[in-house]
Formats: sequence, C-alpha cells, structure tokens
Amino acid sequence: MEKIFYVLFNNHENGLKLNSLLKENSLKSTISPTPRSLSKSCGISLIVEEDELEDVKRAVKENDIEIIAIESLERDINPNRDVYC
Repeated sequence: MEKIFYVLFNNHENGLKLNSLLKENSLKSTISPTPRSLSKSCGISLIVEEDELEDVKRAVKENDIEIIAIESLERDINPNRDVYC
C-alpha cells in the first residue's frame, strides 16, 4: 500500500515558510490539514514526496525551520467519501 509523508509543525508560519522554500527549489509539497492521528498541535502540515524526503530534511536543517517530525500514513482512499475541489 502507498504511504503519504507529512511534515508536522508547531505553528503554521513554519509550514508556510517551508512550503515556499520547497517550491523555490522545485520540490513538490502540498499544504494539508494535519491528520489528528499524527499530531494535535498545528492545523496544517505539508505532504511531500517520498523520493524527495532527503532534500526536504536538508532544506529544514539548512534553513533552521522548526518541525515536529516527518511521519507517514497509509493512503486511505475512500471512493464513497464526498469530493471537494
């Protein structure tokens, strides 16, 4: 089963800062609500690609961005769930 990787933050400012930095460096990231099973501290997280994890970790370290962790969850696709754009 496919995994989704989430970067978790203490505050949304660090999430937005990292998202901008990753985009500037041509790395993929998507702002997402933080799954409550992973953290209850901040409402946003970033979804990043598994094959770019080392680049994301390097960007976090080199730019002194505070994160809680990078966690993964199994992709849970429910075709009966409402779809929003």
